[in-house]
Amino acid sequence: MKQQILHRYKEILQDKIDVFRDMISGLTEDAQNDAKGSAGDKHETALSMMQLEQEKLNHKLKEILTQKNIINKIDANAKHAKIALGSLVQTNGMSLFISAALPKITVDNKTIIAVSPQSPLGSKLIGNGVGFEFEINGSKYLIETIQ
Repeated sequence: MKQQILHRYKEILQDKIDVFRDMISGLTEDAQNDAKGSAGDKHETALSMMQLEQEKLNHKLKEILTQKNIINKIDANAKHAKIALGSLVQTNGMSLFISAALPKITVDNKTIIAVSPQSPLGSKLIGNGVGFEFEINGSKYLIETIQ
């Protein structure tokens, strides 16, 4: 199951990377085409706006590439006695994947929540084992298995 989860997250991240790269190259082309045929204040404003948008997209792309690097470090075959990066944690109410903060996915009819080790929940879980109890928003959870 961990291999399916990793595969899905890698696909999601690669799709996002492709979209952002396409958007950035589109803006670069627009700026080059605009530079050929325009002059004046309107032209300068348009170029500045495109440049700002390109900087935002580059920043988002960098975040996604960082997430992909984290995901790529995870060994799907590794077994964990204690929760660490790459652990798939089953509680009495949810499935958590310790990786990067990514969207929820569904694999084999199970909802998987990706949690960063640096997040408040992730930092609470790291290093703990089966039987550890924790609370989120007034609900208590018990770690049942770790893969």
